[in-house]
Amino acid sequence: MAKNKIEIQRMDEQDYGRKEAFNSLRTNLQFCGDDIQIVLLTSCTPNEGKSTVGVQLAYSLGEAGKKVLLVDADLRKSVLVGRHGMRSKTEIKGLSHYLSGQEKIEDAIYESNLENVDLIVAGPVVPNPTELLGNHYFDKLLEYGREHYDMIIIDSPPLGSVIDTAVIAPKCDGAIIVIESGAISYRFVQDVKKQLELTGCRILGAVLNKVELDRGAYKGYYKGYYKGYYQHYGGYGEYKESK
Repeated sequence: MAKNKIEIQRMDEQDYGRKEAFNSLRTNLQFCGDDIQIVLLTSCTPNEGKSTVGVQLAYSLGEAGKKVLLVDADLRKSVLVGRHGMRSKTEIKGLSHYLSGQEKIEDAIYESNLENVDLIVAGPVVPNPTELLGNHYFDKLLEYGREHYDMIIIDSPPLGSVIDTAVIAPKCDGAIIVIESGAISYRFVQDVKKQLELTGCRILGAVLNKVELDRGAYKGYYKGYYKGYYQHYGGYGEYKESK
């Protein structure tokens, strides 16, 4: 049976610096080892650009010939569908439908218009996201993903805000922390890093997001284990550390 289809706003017009930054991120990820198949993305707070990083990383991997499954696992406050203009000719079934036993895995997976990228959207908001993400249906989804895809990218909730990601993390091969430049304190990032370490999930690195660089300069840089990239999106929130 043919898969349902969904359209994602294409990113063909992204600037050279951004494209090269994601190509570098893809290459660095591949050099982490061939045992890295399921990658979790998280952040400290909402609106740091985590979901956009997930889409563009999946896009870059797909362009390189990898078969990718992008899973929107933020069952509390997903922004993936709205922010990326996703459209489908049929009613969209999501992860919450599958995890609650209402849909089969195959019916929740959508073929996207991005090369080699399939997608599972979050679905309707549920009252018990932590319990759903910890049940056996999620384990079966990851087993299915390992069998049918080269890479699985999981867009998880901000670990600095809710505990859901700590439930998912032990089931993944590695994690990347997305950090908004100039908005998140060093201490806050260290707290999130420690929480991930307690789950036993390997931390692969971090994406330093929304870096303001001089106009005309190369829009991206790599320092230590941080992979930075320039991003144009505006209107995002800003975290202010309480005293």
